[in-house]
Amino acid sequence: MNRLIIDADRKRGKINRNIYGHFAEHLGRCIYEGLWVGEESPIPNIRGIRSDVVEALRKIKVPVLRWPGGCFADHYHWQDGIGPRTQRKKIVNSCWGGVTENNHFGTHEFMDLCAQLNTEPYICGNVGSGSVHEMEQWIEYMTFDGESPLANLRKENGREKPWELKYFGVGNENWGCGGNMRPEYYADVYRRYQTYVKSYGDNEIFKIASGSHDDDYYWTEVLMERAGRYMDGLSLHYYTVTGASWKDKGPATEFGLDEYFCTLKNALEMEELLRKHSAIMDKYDPEKRVALIVDEWGAWHQVEPNTNPRFLYQQNTLRDALIAGISLNIFNSHCDRVQMANIAQIVNVLQALILTRGEEMILTPTYHVFDLYQVHQDADLLDFQLECTDYELKGEKIPVLSASVSKKEAGRINVTLCNLHAMEVVNLECLFNRDELKLKKVEGLVLTANAVNAFNSFAEKDKVMPVAFNDVKINEKGFTVTLPSASVLRLSLVCADQ
Repeated sequence: MNRLIIDADRKRGKINRNIYGHFAEHLGRCIYEGLWVGEESPIPNIRGIRSDVVEALRKIKVPVLRWPGGCFADHYHWQDGIGPRTQRKKIVNSCWGGVTENNHFGTHEFMDLCAQLNTEPYICGNVGSGSVHEMEQWIEYMTFDGESPLANLRKENGREKPWELKYFGVGNENWGCGGNMRPEYYADVYRRYQTYVKSYGDNEIFKIASGSHDDDYYWTEVLMERAGRYMDGLSLHYYTVTGASWKDKGPATEFGLDEYFCTLKNALEMEELLRKHSAIMDKYDPEKRVALIVDEWGAWHQVEPNTNPRFLYQQNTLRDALIAGISLNIFNSHCDRVQMANIAQIVNVLQALILTRGEEMILTPTYHVFDLYQVHQDADLLDFQLECTDYELKGEKIPVLSASVSKKEAGRINVTLCNLHAMEVVNLECLFNRDELKLKKVEGLVLTANAVNAFNSFAEKDKVMPVAFNDVKINEKGFTVTLPSASVLRLSLVCADQ
């Protein structure tokens, strides 16, 4: 028996819209070709930023965008990316492929992109190879509204008024590519660096410390104990792979049911990671003042054949859509602590929402999940109970269903559901906790395909996309629904008594 019981009167918390955030790094073709084409490009653009990508991203209401990395952030020196583009210093992107970086996309271009997207910028500063003074100057350059050499330099470079900048990360993965630091050492480094991340005028900066990855709970323990009072947020990174270890990545499209099942099982591990990292944070911060920021997550597969292995370009299938749906449902359920999440990455890298090739662009199945789920942004998470059977394969089992339930406007409840089973439909009974709550109608959209490895290509751009869903039967207590195999479903419940 599969049953969803909704308590429409009880709110479990507010789902921060930033849970639906994104990440753009100077990696492969994410920035150059994906977001930036230059003002002289024949590809339609506004001040060098390609218009088709902006239009698609505006549609899903991107709330926050993290930049310039990732590992690249701890190699990035911001002054290389300001001033006339023809005079900017060319550097080697030693993190990702050893390619030449011309720095045509820098602070001004990123802030312009955020303005075009109507999204909050989240900038990650350089701790690994940068100085305290450099970080302090970047903040002043961007946000100081007064007379100073750096504010005047910003004006000379074409920006009279300071930008609004709320989110700033003090380093990235400082346990690894950001300096291979011990948590005790980074805690002290963080305390020092964050001191010089100043809030000028009305611009209040939300400081995010470089947190743990996977199940490294010791890092979280040390950071919260030694530096928790100096931070507003603590990051966490987790990538979903095919096998048991982080290095065990399988093909993005050529996989069987065993690989499909194992990958979804790994995606569900996010629930335990959030629960355990949150428990440590609760010990030092019972008021939940410090947010958990999952600013890198998503599927990491093998790169596409005949592409640069350091560009991390991979296709995106129905399996990836389910990874996205499962993960977002989990983030929603932890909205008391999780206040931001940033999928890696937004264009042409890892679990991208958009793929480009010259003038062409395609929307991936993951893009469509973010489109379906945007109804949860800033909505109230409603209390619900999900009882479901297991999906079993070769002696292992995972829950067959994943769900979120929220309410943002009177008279409408939004339910997102994932059927994880690769081959079987799932029947679900949905009940309300009180009899007087009556359904008037249910509006549905479903994302599925005839195979779990189906994907959108430049030859078939709409192979996997949402379609109207009507297999819902309303009754006196709620409704019943039959979920297609391997599907992501959004139901909007229009209620008479709301």
